[in-house]
Amino acid sequence: MIILALVFTSFTGLRPNANKEIQFEKITFNQALAKAKRENKMVFMNVYATWCGPCMLLKKTTFKTDKIADSFNNSFINIDIDAEKGEGIELSKRYEVVAHPLMLVINPSGKVEKRILGYIKEDGLLKEVKSYLK
Repeated sequence: MIILALVFTSFTGLRPNANKEIQFEKITFNQALAKAKRENKMVFMNVYATWCGPCMLLKKTTFKTDKIADSFNNSFINIDIDAEKGEGIELSKRYEVVAHPLMLVINPSGKVEKRILGYIKEDGLLKEVKSYLK
């Protein structure tokens, strides 16, 4: 049985951390702020639109690297906000979102500490948020 699992794994290209990615929480913005305060973290808010190619590319590439996943999951309360639906509409107005993708580092009081606009690769994103990583 173990041999079959090893053979299957080698052919499918699976590896133990093949599913690493930023874990975006399914909570409201206010819940994210409250959790950030409790855990002494910042909120990382990815603001996207479903029609935005660079937004989708971020989700398929940058947000799925081991370094990004480990760093962001340990350091931030991560939320993913569709700018055109639900509370994303109001948050987009509040934080003056005029282009996508937009990533915001927000303190527990709701103040933006860092704005990152556009598609960015792993090393660039890590450099942008370096001072907020634990």
